[in-house]
Amino acid sequence: MPANTSRNTILRQWELLKLLPSRGPGKTATQLAEALAEAGYKVSKRQVERDLGELLEAFEYALNCNNAGVPYGWHWVPGASVDLPGLSLAEALSLNVIEGTLKPLLPKSVLESLAPRFKQAQARLDMLQPTNRTARWVRKVRTVTPTLPLLPPKVDPAALTELQEALLADEQVRVRYRSAGERNPRELMLHPLALVQRGPVTYLVATAFSYQDIRLYAAHRFTKAERTGDPVQRPPGFDIDRYLASGALQFGSGGLIQLEMEVSAGLAGILAETPLAADQKITETEAPASAGAEGDVADGHIRLSATLPDSQQLRQWLLGQGTAVKVLGPGALRDDLRATLQAAVAQYATP
Repeated sequence: MPANTSRNTILRQWELLKLLPSRGPGKTATQLAEALAEAGYKVSKRQVERDLGELLEAFEYALNCNNAGVPYGWHWVPGASVDLPGLSLAEALSLNVIEGTLKPLLPKSVLESLAPRFKQAQARLDMLQPTNRTARWVRKVRTVTPTLPLLPPKVDPAALTELQEALLADEQVRVRYRSAGERNPRELMLHPLALVQRGPVTYLVATAFSYQDIRLYAAHRFTKAERTGDPVQRPPGFDIDRYLASGALQFGSGGLIQLEMEVSAGLAGILAETPLAADQKITETEAPASAGAEGDVADGHIRLSATLPDSQQLRQWLLGQGTAVKVLGPGALRDDLRATLQAAVAQYATP
């Protein structure tokens, strides 16, 4: 028997043993075949019956075939050990995805404990991929950022580990931190509240010293971190989800604005499918005779309104839309965008 076929049979039968219930009346061969198919092993009911027959010989005193009725049910004998080691295909796929996406957010102690499982998951997928199409799933899916992709910054691993451990222990941490635009780091006493991944950058959400205002600290700007053993002084009512919903990671003032703008037909179509906000409204009106070129805003043709956090991220998005957007209000936002665009044009005014 070829090695791959033999290996796949062993893995399939191992998965079959893990699917058996610990008590009667048990699962039928049809039910087990369906469960195996969900796990990535597409086999017939007859093949499952052959596998069960072989396993019954190997586990004579641990497996039971309930033949009190038709169809027969299969289960473990009461008291038999059903704690089988190994990973299911679903577990291997899940661990593979976790390893690739959540590493920056997992504490070092957790990563070290998961490292053998990550390796086991990869080995399981590598072994199954030649014969199992579900195992090939990880080779066929990717996540792509809609913005210009940036390489992740270098993070001091020792500092990050101390920050993670301080966060887990609810302890204050003494750090050396270099703010953006500064050459030399400063010493701070921080109260860690949360870790947030934004694109390629990891941020520590924390308060400093005895202040109550919550700030963001980029993980790659820490040059040193040391736990103090002193308990964190958490701002009353702090909740990470409410904090994120306020637009803090969009680098704004925390307030909301009622955005009014005219958009091109193309952008209106995109925003109809992926709205800017839950209360977004798109209104189409008659296009004037002086409508602009295709892709530009046709004044008065399509208007959009939405309630959004007033943030730097919003401004960057609006500027990135070019002539597909014309902001009507609020006036302060419109003035800010006009000033930015005029300054940008001025940079290209001279050869």
